[in-house]
Amino acid sequence: MFDPDSTAVVVVDMQNGFCHPEGSLFAPDSEAAIEPVTDLVARARDAGASVVYTKDTHPEEQFEGNHYYDEFERWGEHVVEGTWDAELHDDLDVRDEDYVVEKHTYDAFYETGLEGYLDSHGIDDLLICGTLANVCVLHTAGSAGLRDYKPVLVEDALGYIEAEHKEYAVDHADWLFGEVTELSEVAFD
Repeated sequence: MFDPDSTAVVVVDMQNGFCHPEGSLFAPDSEAAIEPVTDLVARARDAGASVVYTKDTHPEEQFEGNHYYDEFERWGEHVVEGTWDAELHDDLDVRDEDYVVEKHTYDAFYETGLEGYLDSHGIDDLLICGTLANVCVLHTAGSAGLRDYKPVLVEDALGYIEAEHKEYAVDHADWLFGEVTELSEVAFD
């Protein structure tokens, strides 16, 4: 049971680049996560919980001159700032009152205003969904746990490339820093 006054649904990176068949890093199971994600968001809204969307965006020159960290080298150019690829998927119900976090790494807390937003709204519990389970979802959830938020991964509302990647992320989060639930188990009091 989640208290809507102190809970936020955090929707990680449900963008065209990952969830649309024409996206630069499209994964079919990320597209398949749209329906359970929108269901979770609708239930949270009905209860009065907060909704946060993260957007992975990369300025074209972000990795130029870096010593080691270069997502374009690892993944290819993706979700470049200002492009269709970087936009949130049209099937999401993003509203003006939602908080949208633009991030430039796997971790939605790294050099963003997410922590300030959560703290200023009295949010302690995070229902985390979105994509990719073993990349941005896992790093965001781990960072949340280290900041003393309660990260709860909603297992059947996660996108992934390979099923074993999702299984690893869910098991790791449950074992090390958070909790795991299924959409059918999410309830608000």
